[in-house]
This record gives sequence, C-alpha cells and structure tokens, in this order.
Amino acid sequence: MTDRADRITILLVDDHTLVREGLREILETQSDLRVVGEAKDSDTTMALVDETKPDIVLLDVEIPGADVTTTVKEIKNRSPQSRVIILSMYEGPQLVQALLTAGIRGYLLKSVHWQELVVAIRAIRADGDRIILGVSRESLGAGQQAAPSVRLSAREAEVLDLVAQALSNGQIAARLQLTEATVKRHLRNIFVKLGAVSRLDAVNKAKEWQQAGGGAARAGGGPGRATGR
Repeated sequence: MTDRADRITILLVDDHTLVREGLREILETQSDLRVVGEAKDSDTTMALVDETKPDIVLLDVEIPGADVTTTVKEIKNRSPQSRVIILSMYEGPQLVQALLTAGIRGYLLKSVHWQELVVAIRAIRADGDRIILGVSRESLGAGQQAAPSVRLSAREAEVLDLVAQALSNGQIAARLQLTEATVKRHLRNIFVKLGAVSRLDAVNKAKEWQQAGGGAARAGGGPGRATGR
C-alpha cells in the first residue's frame, strides 16, 4: 500500500457531476492515486488549486467561466508544479496546439480506456517534460494548415449568433427549443470548424472569415460580448 503522503494528488474539473463521480471512483481504486478535490467551473478550480496544489489537474475543455486556455495558464501561474491533462470529447487540432502552448502535459479523449488514463497520469507525474497526446497524427497535422473555407450549418450559425449576444448555453437552448446538451454539441462542432479555442474566439474567427469572403456563416453582435456560457 502506497503511503498517503506519497500518492499522486489529483483535482477533477468537469461541469458534469456524474463524470466527476465516475472518475473519482475509478482513480481511487488505485493505491497510488488520491483525488483531493472536485470543481465544476473555473473560479472553483482556482480556489482548489490554491488550497491543494495538486500534482495533476484533469480538466474538461468546456467548464463555465474563463476559457480553457486562460484556465490552464492561471493554474500554471498559481501552482507551477501542477500538471494539466485535458479531457475532451473531440480532437480539435487548433485547440490542441493552443493548449500545448499554454502548458498542458496531456490531451486525452473521453473515450480513452480508464487504464490508459491512469498510465498517462503516472507517466506525466514521473516525468515533468513528458507530453501525452491521445489524438490522431492526422488531427495534429490538420492544425498546422489553414482551412480553405469554413461552412457552418444553419443551426450552428444560429447558435453562434446567440453566443455573440452573450447568451448562456441554457438561454440559447430555451431560445432555439433545444436541449443544453445539443447546444454544447453544436458549439463543439463550431469550435472544430473554425479552429477556435473559446466562445469569443469563435465569434471573432467567424467575422474574419465572413469579411475575407471565406464563406463562414454570420456571427452577429459585438465581438467583445461573447462571454456567456
């Protein structure tokens, strides 16, 4: 049995309670791992990082609050020894590149087997220079090339218009008579298509494509207003 003081400490960050509970249950079956906190938004994450100084932060890309790149940088500022591993539903090559620049040490899809996650946690904790990416080579290559055109669906354009008006995911869902999960799915698709790393970035990139005649669907509203979730 690994001594409690020698265990790898982990902070779980995801806005879905079931995901956090599932991860905690899996990770705490391992004698060398210990979950020291759970957060569902960026503000709670920062408070727990200050309090626990975890070895590993398992971070979802779509939590309420600050965008994920800002969150990663703030974690590194507050707790330089903490290593961030991103858990995501999609590959998003531009997002991966932006997060690597921000200082993450791992990017894994949520479809990964739990044993692979545990191996990644141990490897990244043991070697501060180790980077583990659970994405395809093709995805990483795609992130280094500008897309010749961007085409959002009519529904994606509607969602992005409302994002630009600073509506939250819940408000967008109510306005369009969709579930909040569907709104999140549309946002993930928008981020991937535009190579965006945040809501504001998506709005700005859509405007840039439109102005350049690249064919991107419109995104109304002022670019500085897209701050809701």
